[in-house]
Amino acid sequence: MKKPVLVVMAAGMGSRYGGLKQIDPIDKEGHIIMDFSIYDAVRAGFEKVVFIIKRENEEAFREAIGDRLSKQIEVAYVFQELTNIPEGYSVPEGRVKPWGTGHAVLSCIDEIGGPFAVINADDYYGVHAFKMAYDFLTSEEKDNDVYHYMMVGYRLENTLTENGHVARGVCVTDEEGHLIKINERTHIEKHDGGTAYTEDDGKTWTMLPQGSIVSMNMWGFSNSILQELKARFRPFLDDAIANNPMKGEYFLPFVVDELLQEKKATVKVLKSEDKWYGVTYKEDKPMVMDAIQNLKDQGLYPQKLWEEA
Repeated sequence: MKKPVLVVMAAGMGSRYGGLKQIDPIDKEGHIIMDFSIYDAVRAGFEKVVFIIKRENEEAFREAIGDRLSKQIEVAYVFQELTNIPEGYSVPEGRVKPWGTGHAVLSCIDEIGGPFAVINADDYYGVHAFKMAYDFLTSEEKDNDVYHYMMVGYRLENTLTENGHVARGVCVTDEEGHLIKINERTHIEKHDGGTAYTEDDGKTWTMLPQGSIVSMNMWGFSNSILQELKARFRPFLDDAIANNPMKGEYFLPFVVDELLQEKKATVKVLKSEDKWYGVTYKEDKPMVMDAIQNLKDQGLYPQKLWEEA
């Protein structure tokens, strides 16, 4: 069985934050959030990482992290490019927005030959998540009719910011912890002593139960997902070019959801008790820096990750 590969989605524009937040240091040693993810992944057993980036960011990205990491783990780069679409299609005139996370993962099709985990570049997932992902992806679960995937879920209250609202996918699971569906809530914030979402710009709020499990885009797949992404991309493009040519996005969770509805896949939701950290807004950065230092002080990480690893 092939060893799992880690795929890091780093082609996002970072528009809310302003600038390439993926390579913004979060400690005095100059580490970025990705350093901690890769460190945890290496500890869990991953031996190869594939970075999905924009071609124009390649030099900055290699300087910030890729060259440093290549001593610790096999590193590959793929580019998410608007023009990387099937023959017979052309990019709608004026479109600059990437085609979404499903297209990003599809960009890796030539670099991955077996199971893989997918994460965002600018999220801190915690030690536990990578261990669970690696263990799941290396367990032999054969079922020729159904794909076995996984997702690491977090308690909603462990993923909020004090500095504004967040978008989260709220998971609905069955009794065995398999995903039934994800409800995308685009405006969640702390509200009235709990957590609530609004879909009408704050006119009405719906409280979310404490302990609700949300997706932070950490998935584990067998290679089968790449063929499914490829097969479903053309129908997506037909619809997007006709109905939403500037902004239509091919989202990874939507494809997973289709496979769930078609009973072609199961997704085991593995719950992490770790606190998720991310820099959604510039104002989040000091809190994340404090949290990372605190984790080091507890002995979870060395002060300098790679010299002592």
